[in-house]
This record gives sequence, C-alpha cells and structure tokens, in this order.
Amino acid sequence: MEKRLSVSFVMPMYNESDNIRKTIENITLVAREIADDHEIVVVDDGSTDDSAGIVAGLAENNTAIRCFRLEKNTKFGGAFARAFYEARKDVIMYMDSDMPVSIGDIRESFPLIYEADIVTGYSKINKGDTVKRKIISAVYNLIVQLLFGLYIADINSGYKIVRRDLVKDLRFISLSPFIDVELFLHARRKNGEVRQFPLIFNPRSGGKSYIARFPVIAATFRDMIKVWMNSRKKA
Repeated sequence: MEKRLSVSFVMPMYNESDNIRKTIENITLVAREIADDHEIVVVDDGSTDDSAGIVAGLAENNTAIRCFRLEKNTKFGGAFARAFYEARKDVIMYMDSDMPVSIGDIRESFPLIYEADIVTGYSKINKGDTVKRKIISAVYNLIVQLLFGLYIADINSGYKIVRRDLVKDLRFISLSPFIDVELFLHARRKNGEVRQFPLIFNPRSGGKSYIARFPVIAATFRDMIKVWMNSRKKA
C-alpha cells in the first residue's frame, strides 16, 4: 500500500473571528481521516478583530497548529505566500479560512493529488454573486486567458491541493489575489498536472468577504501587470 502523504492545511486569515475556531475543529477531524501526519498553518493578514488570539489559544493545546501574524494587511497575497513558505508537509491544502468546502468534498478530492500536482476546486452550480461581482470576475478571467493562456474554471478558487515539491522553489511576486495565477503559471512551467474538481462552495455562516473591495481589485490588476511584464522579460 502506498504511504499516505502528510498534509499542511494552510489558511490566510483576515477578520475571521466568527469562523476560524469551527474551521480548525473541522480541519482537525478530516485531517485524521486522510493523513497520518498533518499541520495547520494559519497566517493572520493584519486582522483588526480577535482572529489571531483565537488561533493562538487553540495552538496552546494543539501542537499541530502554527500561527503567524502579519503586522500590516497585504490584501490576501502576502498571507497566502507566507502560508505556502511555512508549509512543511508533502502536500499543501489551501482553503479560505471560513472553510467554504465540505468535509465530504475534501475526502473525495484529496485522493486525486496522488496522481496530480495540483487539484483545484470549482463550483458546479451557479454562485449567487451580485451582478457587479459576476462582471468583475468575467472580465478578470478573460484578461488572464488572453495575457497568460490559462484556462482554469475558477482560477481564484478558495480550495486547492498542491504538491509541495512543485512549489518549494517558487517566490511569489504578487501581494494580491493574483497570486493564484502565479501558482498556475509556475505549475505550467514545471509541466505540472492540474486536476479540476467540481464541488459546491458553502455560503459564509459568519463574517464577510473582503476580496471585492476596490483596493484589493486595484492591487490585483497592478500585480497582473507586474507578472505579465516579468514573463515578457523571461521570454
């Protein structure tokens, strides 16, 4: 029987005091099912609530939990990158810190990483986003396809499983959600195999998403230009 892969569950976190305790409890449950060895890496992106304090308290009684705090909010990308850099296990399982995926979908999708380098989730139903968010998403994905030739159903999916060997030499440029695109560009350069997994993303039960804020959107498009110009230099 093939040895089971160890797993680093990584989560960038910003103002998730309503969700993070339950998320870590659920991750701990599923970790025992899919891996013999795991860690939970949480990077607080300069939260202004008690998110970091909650995680630190949980870590006192659970040595698998590792918490890192960024003094300034990086608009997601900096926390995402730090979580990847800190991961130490065979596989990195990234999810948003409100845990938008079910334990059942984690169980079903995880075995795919034994035959792939990245497993990325996408919604198999139409999301209930606002018209504004749908327009922004459509324009964003079209530009990513035109500039970078990436055709991923949900490139900024809040659920990904990544082989650490694939990304251990990756140093991200972005400090915004565009960091997801960098991940897939790196996988393409390494001829990594990407599997896409259909699932249902759960609606938030508490807190709110900050991804659609104008400063985050502006930072994302600035990083897009940086990465595109960097790729042109290497071409």
